Amino acid sequence: MAAGTEEGTPNQQTMVLDMEEKNKFKVYNTMTNQKEVFTPKVPGKVGMYVCGVTAYDLSHLGHARAAVSFDILFRYLLHLGYEVTYVRNFTDLDDKVIRRANESGENPLALSSRFCKEYMKDMNDLQCLPPTHQPRVSDHMEQIKDMIIQIINNDYAYVVDGDVFFAVEKFPDYGKLSGQVVENHRAGERVAIDLRKRNPADFALWKAAKPGEPSWDSPWGPGRPGWHIECSAMSVHYLSSQFDIHGGATDLKFPHHENEIAQSCAASQESNVSYWVHNGHVTINKEKMSKSLGNFFTIRQITERYHPLALRYFLISQSYDSDLSFSVNQLEIASDKVFYIYQFVARYHKPVSSFDAMSQNSILTYSIVVQTLSDCEDALSSFQQGSLKDATKQNEESAQITAEAQFCIRKLHSEFNDKMSDNLDTSTILKGVLQEVLKLANDSLTKLKDAKQQLQLSLVQSLVEVEREVKEVLQILGLLPQCTYAEVLQQLKDKALKRAGLGEDQLLDVIKERAEARKNKDFTKGDQIRDELKAKGIGLMDIKGADTIWRPCVPPENKMENQ
Repeated sequence: MAAGTEEGTPNQQTMVLDMEEKNKFKVYNTMTNQKEVFTPKVPGKVGMYVCGVTAYDLSHLGHARAAVSFDILFRYLLHLGYEVTYVRNFTDLDDKVIRRANESGENPLALSSRFCKEYMKDMNDLQCLPPTHQPRVSDHMEQIKDMIIQIINNDYAYVVDGDVFFAVEKFPDYGKLSGQVVENHRAGERVAIDLRKRNPADFALWKAAKPGEPSWDSPWGPGRPGWHIECSAMSVHYLSSQFDIHGGATDLKFPHHENEIAQSCAASQESNVSYWVHNGHVTINKEKMSKSLGNFFTIRQITERYHPLALRYFLISQSYDSDLSFSVNQLEIASDKVFYIYQFVARYHKPVSSFDAMSQNSILTYSIVVQTLSDCEDALSSFQQGSLKDATKQNEESAQITAEAQFCIRKLHSEFNDKMSDNLDTSTILKGVLQEVLKLANDSLTKLKDAKQQLQLSLVQSLVEVEREVKEVLQILGLLPQCTYAEVLQQLKDKALKRAGLGEDQLLDVIKERAEARKNKDFTKGDQIRDELKAKGIGLMDIKGADTIWRPCVPPENKMENQ
């Protein structure tokens, strides 16, 4: 909240607000098929386990959707003041890894290690905070074997020729998460159907060693873990058998998460997860984007042409638990929105000693918009240099933020927390109140140049407070950049030029050619050049009394899909 707008100290306000937000935060629980108020098992602490990637190739947009969705949840829990232990695993050894390693002639663990590093690079580009722990299957063989021993001792598993299978029929609650019945178990989804099983739905906890495959010693002979047991063993190791949130993509509900529940409960009757949270698919032409269907784009393919923050914006533009339809047009729109945001928060810092009289805590910096609003820089610069310095000292009241700004800041704070508390509704935030606040800020900057001295002071203070609130929202959404705002704007422009197939010098020559045409009254040619550039995603703006400037824009949709 803006300073001076509510009673009580800022720390007291934050404490009260955090408690209110904690008490109303609701998350959709797949187990109960409803939104539930989030209540951790241990007050003030949260344990969260999220299924990560199988590391045998570059990750695609579906993986990015899952990672960003749970990064948003992680960030919001931290914002609420929880101490969060966030675990996201790597499957660095399974049939797919071994198959790809055999094709490339690599050691399976060396191949998976390489793609784990590539995944972490993608996550860093997408500004996903690193989890507390990122365990790999190959590092947790003892924990996996110990859990299998517990399951066998509790009579939920059996051994056949060095393989260990979970006996699904012995677990009456099987299917309670997904609603699937045992008869519908897709037995051959990851492994071939095995006639040695007592029931086709039984799944492998341990696989006997095969020639040329990595293996570890075990009580049942050399071998390696099945797919499902890894997550149960690692979640127990890092979070205990009872923790708060288990997450993953919606396609993991069955059989993976269903099997996790069965084997975890078979190992320990105390096993319990409070909330099962699943993110929706990324779809293309109404089909799930996946490697098996061959209709996917890797994260790297997208970020070569679009800024990672534009991709992140796109990924949170719909509710995390709904499917997200991919199109080039949606990426262009996301990129345009991100440019607009950073065009507002782009700033340079200057000491503002003239603000000393405003409050007990001196404001050391203020922010102004650059790019298309450069005319406002002069107004603020004049203010900074002292034309209003004396007025500030004479009238402290003049530095209070405007009533309009107060209302807007309160609305952003209130609606942001209301929507985030309602199962992380990022879509409504991005499309609604955030856009309203940015419009107010830009309107204030427009007024600033011609405003009288007292109003100028209020507008400047209002912009300082609005920017502070916007930055907090961007931080929680993971949209606050790691570099300077000016650098992000330039990066967005560089990506736009790359998509347009133009170098900046080429573009400036074209803009110069258009200026000459307009100077010679050849407006038809000028319009033609402008339209051709717009079709390539380059928008021109003619500034009165100044040179034409350019910025990325959304091309006409019928030109988009050819990309």
